[in-house]
Amino acid sequence: MRAGDSTRVSDMHRSAKYSYTTGVLVLTFLSLTPMRAQTATSRIVSAANDFLSTLDQKQRQAVLFPFDDQEQRKRWSNLPVTMVPRGGISLEEMNDAQRSAAMALVASALSPKGFEKVQQIMEGDEVLKRNDTGRPPFGNGGPPPQHSGNSGSPGNGGPPPPSGRGGDGAMFGKDLYYVSIVGTPSEKNPWMLQFGGHHLALNVTIAGEHGVLTPTLTGAQPALYTSNGKTVRPLGTESDEALALLNALDENQRKQAILSYRLADLVLGPGQDGKTIVPEGLKASNMNEHQREMLLDLISEWTDIIHESAARARMTEIKAGLADTWFAWSGPVTANSGSNITAYYRVQGPNLVIEYAPQRLGGDPAMHVHTMYRDPTNDYGRKFTEK
Repeated sequence: MRAGDSTRVSDMHRSAKYSYTTGVLVLTFLSLTPMRAQTATSRIVSAANDFLSTLDQKQRQAVLFPFDDQEQRKRWSNLPVTMVPRGGISLEEMNDAQRSAAMALVASALSPKGFEKVQQIMEGDEVLKRNDTGRPPFGNGGPPPQHSGNSGSPGNGGPPPPSGRGGDGAMFGKDLYYVSIVGTPSEKNPWMLQFGGHHLALNVTIAGEHGVLTPTLTGAQPALYTSNGKTVRPLGTESDEALALLNALDENQRKQAILSYRLADLVLGPGQDGKTIVPEGLKASNMNEHQREMLLDLISEWTDIIHESAARARMTEIKAGLADTWFAWSGPVTANSGSNITAYYRVQGPNLVIEYAPQRLGGDPAMHVHTMYRDPTNDYGRKFTEK
């Protein structure tokens, strides 16, 4: 269900309490009628201040960056933090109360569905840690992407980011995810929450009532695992809905959608800010109404990661440009039941680029997936932050 179709909770106050030990987030809804409703922005600001209040002075200095710090803004990647150090502080460096407050902050900026996806990605990295053979996990067979955020001191004058290897020598695991705040949490002035590590980079810009999730990277390795007796596929719906859309096309549409060449990795991944792709594939204006609805449902797997009011606004934007949105596919057109596709696909519109890229190096590409979500017109919320 897309955000625009969900039950509205604008007249309710949502508070979040997270237990890092058990991984359980408890959402509490309290009616504020006839009192003034708490906005999504005020909720996120409150959670940010709660988190900051748990930190000592040295930790606060490591977490906070000036809003104009372009180096920190771009210091994100799909690679482990050993290879691309992040700014901020890791969950490993926090005590239980701090970790719970950090995750409650992340949850406050996301929808319940989006936060669940984040937890599944992190838990998958914990599975990878247990099975780690020490082989470098380069997704595309090359070195870490080179961009301005790979090295050097954080913009606040603090020490350089840590090496990224955990205290037990591990390269992976849910303790190696970092929190940073770019700017000062405010209901009026723009600021940014960053949270990420291996296969995850959330860049959430808050500018008054506006919430912007792009650019954000979600990935999974393993992309299918078992937890508490249940099969977990963090990016399973992104795979299943794309294949269903491809199968819903007629022969002529499929010829347009399926590219004549193979793509192996993200085109607009880390370090590719400001770059563009020429649209190709099948245009939504050449789809029927049902197919366009399927395309919107697929897009919502990324737009709905952020909290509900921002997701609704984002989907309204995307619907306005839907006729000029393209769907392109590269690779196998079938998948094993219950498994992820091994094909690359892209959704591209006037203010949207989504990429799904299975990784073919060193194993089953269905088990190692990178995805990218961008708005070329508004990455890092620049529409609302540039003067």
